[in-house]
Amino acid sequence: MPARSIVTARQQRLGAELRKLRERAGLTAREAARAAGIAESKVSMTEAGRVGVSAERVRHLASQYACDDAALVDALVAMAIERGRGWWEDYRGRVPIGYLDLAELEAHSAHLRTFESVHIPGLLQTEHQVRAIFARSVPRLSEEELETRVQFRLRRQEVLAGLPYEALIHEAALRIRVADRKVAREQLLWLLERSELTNVTIRVVPFDVDGFAGVVDPATYSGGPVPRLDTVMVDSQHGCAFLDAEAQLARYREVLRKVEAAALGVVESRKLIHQLAQDI
Repeated sequence: MPARSIVTARQQRLGAELRKLRERAGLTAREAARAAGIAESKVSMTEAGRVGVSAERVRHLASQYACDDAALVDALVAMAIERGRGWWEDYRGRVPIGYLDLAELEAHSAHLRTFESVHIPGLLQTEHQVRAIFARSVPRLSEEELETRVQFRLRRQEVLAGLPYEALIHEAALRIRVADRKVAREQLLWLLERSELTNVTIRVVPFDVDGFAGVVDPATYSGGPVPRLDTVMVDSQHGCAFLDAEAQLARYREVLRKVEAAALGVVESRKLIHQLAQDI
């Protein structure tokens, strides 16, 4: 099987999980290759996501690595046999690669939890809000680039058709105007409308709360088919970072727990958002 010219974050994740299983078994790549009856280079390229792997090979490797977690193995097999082309691939070469990886992560999530301290979460932004954000990009985007990114973000929002989604939003993000009063009010009213969806939960961390200093890392926590396959996406000015080490996942679960403890309840959050909309 020829090596891939493009490796997605999801393909890298599958390879990384196979590597973790091998390392937990105390095997080197050479020892694993000998046990599986394949070339060492094949093991290395599989773990790097550079080549595909069959369902049978995944199960055989898991057996060689003494992995008895049937749910995890089934989930890895499902990742290995994916052959569909996601809608985001139509945007390859037109938006940053991190955007594609994020859309793919969202599409395969069992649930999503996010915390934003400065921006309204992308999945909850109105078109006018999205357009205003990208219009202020540095360096400035061309009209074609701007339109492409706007449409890409709006397309991502289709995942909310049924995916369990919890957004924790700091009051600062609700008050920041990326455009004008009209856009800001429209955005707040849209949050109220989205909050009525049975699968969407929106809670606000108000300014008037004690003990919130230091809990400021905006992040999105994606639940996998099994907890071992959870992922955290951290966004920054330099792009997206996808974290999946056990210690990293544990850290962000604790971060989100602290944010939830500081956030208002659903009803109180709706009241605050409604009041802010009325005050604009």
